[in-house]
Parts: sequence; structure tokens; C-alpha cells
Amino acid sequence: MDERREQDEPVEYGQTRYKAPDGAADILLIRHGASAPARPDRPFPLVDGQGDPELAPEGREQAERVGERLGDEHFDAIYVTSLRRTAETAAPLARRLGLEPRVEAELREVHLGEWEGGLFRKMVAENGPVVQRLFAEERWDVIPGAEQAEAFRARIEKSLTRLAAAHAGGRIAVFTHGGVIAQALASTTGARPFAFLVPDNASISRLVRLGELSSIRGFNDVSHLDWSAPAPLT
Repeated sequence: MDERREQDEPVEYGQTRYKAPDGAADILLIRHGASAPARPDRPFPLVDGQGDPELAPEGREQAERVGERLGDEHFDAIYVTSLRRTAETAAPLARRLGLEPRVEAELREVHLGEWEGGLFRKMVAENGPVVQRLFAEERWDVIPGAEQAEAFRARIEKSLTRLAAAHAGGRIAVFTHGGVIAQALASTTGARPFAFLVPDNASISRLVRLGELSSIRGFNDVSHLDWSAPAPLT
């Protein structure tokens, strides 16, 4: 009787929670906090030709919120870029976890050519013909002297592939830039180049990456922020 009853019961396949593939790296992409405002009479200092503003007071508060949000999580490493706004944003989390951030220069922001040093913000605010073309064509290299679109895409992909291999099966926090996050997610989905522009300052996006293959597990999570300060474009 019991054997017949077991045989008559229907087979069921319930839904299960997502599980990353074996050997995949869990990568949190965290945009830096709001940086200092640009002023025509006080251009940003440059690092390797790129604007390097410090965090604004609201950016430092956002950095603290990121540290509080992720401070109880496990990470195998924290990465920052060669631009100080990422290191300053990572600092609260690094202190909480006792980790020394590693510099991953290849995940620095797209080079804006003649519009570096804070000029990009002014040009966007004025919305001239080049800016309109920039967003219509979704190519940073519309800006005179800016990094070529394909070169930018290639360096982001190369860096993420290398980090995923270095942390196979692990989890890392990468503090980087809006353009970088947008490019990484666009490449993952095959979307328009600017489809994910602009993630908010101090937002958290998530990639699960295995070799050159990746999937998006989260985008622009800002549940840890209070929205008291507007987010500038770069």
C-alpha cells in the first residue's frame, strides 16, 4: 500500500534560490561618493591626465553609509582605482573589515580628453552641440581627445576578467566610477553603451563573473542612502 501511494504521488520541481556557478567571482561595483564641485577658477588636480577631486562633505557621509551597509559582510579583497575619490569612499568599509584596499588602476574613469579637470560638468550644464552629440551617439570619444570607445570597453573587460580569475569562488568590493560601472553592465547585457548611465553616487551594483561571462545580480542599490544630497554626473 505504501509503495503504491509513493508511486502515485506527482513529481514536483519547486523554484530554488539563485546560486552562483562554481568558481564564479561575486563582484560588488560601488560608485564613489559625491565629489567636490567643479569651479572654473579652480580646476581639479590631475592624476595621469584625469581630474582627481576629493569627496565633498556629502560624499564622505555617503562613504560612511556604504561602510555601515557592508560592514558585516565578508569580502576577500577591496579594490580602489588610482583616483582618490574611490579610496576615500572605500576607507570606512576598509577600516571596519581590517582590509587594505588594493589599487586597480585599469578601472579608473573614462578619460575625458580636453574636458578633464572638471570642465566636463560645465560643458554638460551648458548642453552645447558636442554634448548633445555625445549622448545621442553614446560615445565618450565625441569629446576632443577623449578615450576611444573600444579602448575603454576593452580595458574594463580585461580588468574584470583578471579580477574574476584572481578571486574565483570569492567575493570582492570594487570602488570605481559611474562610467566604468555603466560600461561593465552594458558589456554584460549587450545593451546600448549608456544604458546604465548614471549609477548614483555610493550606489552598489553586483556582477557574478566566471571568466569572460558575467550576469547582473543588482544595479544601483541605494537603500543605505538618505537622498539628502543630489548626485553630480561624474
